[in-house]
Amino acid sequence: MPNLDTSPEKGSSTSDISAGLRLTAIVLRTAFICLVIMVTLCVSLPQNETVWTAYDTPGDLVRFCLGIGVCLWLSFQLFRGPDDAHGYYTWVYLGLAGVPFALICLYTAW
Repeated sequence: MPNLDTSPEKGSSTSDISAGLRLTAIVLRTAFICLVIMVTLCVSLPQNETVWTAYDTPGDLVRFCLGIGVCLWLSFQLFRGPDDAHGYYTWVYLGLAGVPFALICLYTAW
């Protein structure tokens, strides 16, 4: 009879990972999410001098509202950490690739 146990693997609890890996994952995750928030804010702001000119054209207003919604969602995600050890490993790999890319995007969007 096949094993139908759906519990997580024994080695995937967060207590089994090292403090260095956990710290690296948290720092890279925080840096990536903060950079994406900044890129989103730069892209979603109206092209004129002030925020109040977003009401001039409907496209600017929609882009501004969507940008604020995405920034709020990302801010909420900033305070939710990974649930298991695989999540920490994923954020280390994603952070190593995503942080430089987000920095490049921020530089070009600014």
